[in-house]
Amino acid sequence: MASVFDRIRAGLAKTAQQIRERLGASEPAHAGATPAAPGGRSTNAKVDTVEAVEDALIAADVGLPATQRIVAAMKADGVGTPRERVARVVLNILRDVQPTPAISTLPHVILVVGVNGTGKTTTVGKLANVYRSAGRSVLVCAADTFRAAAVEQLAVWTERAGVDLVRAQSGADPAAVTFDAITAAKARGREIVIVDTAGRLHTRANLMAELDKIRRVVGRVVPGAPHEVLLVLDATVGQNGLVQAREFVAASGANGIVLTKLDGTAKGGVAVAIANDLKLPIRFVGVGEGLDDLVPFDAATYVDALFVDKW
Repeated sequence: MASVFDRIRAGLAKTAQQIRERLGASEPAHAGATPAAPGGRSTNAKVDTVEAVEDALIAADVGLPATQRIVAAMKADGVGTPRERVARVVLNILRDVQPTPAISTLPHVILVVGVNGTGKTTTVGKLANVYRSAGRSVLVCAADTFRAAAVEQLAVWTERAGVDLVRAQSGADPAAVTFDAITAAKARGREIVIVDTAGRLHTRANLMAELDKIRRVVGRVVPGAPHEVLLVLDATVGQNGLVQAREFVAASGANGIVLTKLDGTAKGGVAVAIANDLKLPIRFVGVGEGLDDLVPFDAATYVDALFVDKW
């Protein structure tokens, strides 16, 4: 199996290609090159480089706020090529987020939330496989009781991952199903509980109230839970999804991001926008449709794939 770096690099291939086409041509032949005399083509090299960087980042869906931050820091950093300076700033942005909660209290409860169509249910199955493969015992809760196909879809994924699934009849109270699942996890000694919630828009007050009810129930069964609320975002949507995510994070209490469909877009720079604007860690990224195609996000690997790896 390919390494995590190779898989993330493959997933970012479209984004990296777009960046190199815009940024690569603007770089000097070698670091420290002397600008040409007045009237020569290189007198505007700095301006051209800044414009190329801005163009490359905006095209990759890094977003205006993060792009402005990167360009300002790049100008202040005089060491290395523009690409090397951009890489350092991006790495700092990705690392300047709130820390991921440690797995200390068992069972460790993870709520997975998001809007419809982001790949949320398949992500739950893949996430279960990630933890099981790491030696953790896992139980999945099918709390999306409104979309009949969701439970059947999740059953297929959990069977493939080899983990327990707690489900209920269609139309059952999602909070009650979640209560039963966590109670079962405690009785069976399971370490990780992953709850698949129904897709919802932050503008639907009744659905957001339901999610809040699930959170309260979880907290009564396991003090301090949910330990993680992972918001699933579709990378192909780019900045449009980020606008919606900002409101959703405020409403759901999300403290981590799963970025799906990274392999199908040239907008992979949205990961930088997420870290810069939402101040949340990207926990996992989806790089394909297979069971093993959800991988832990690593900031250095991401930066290497976009900027440092040999072009």
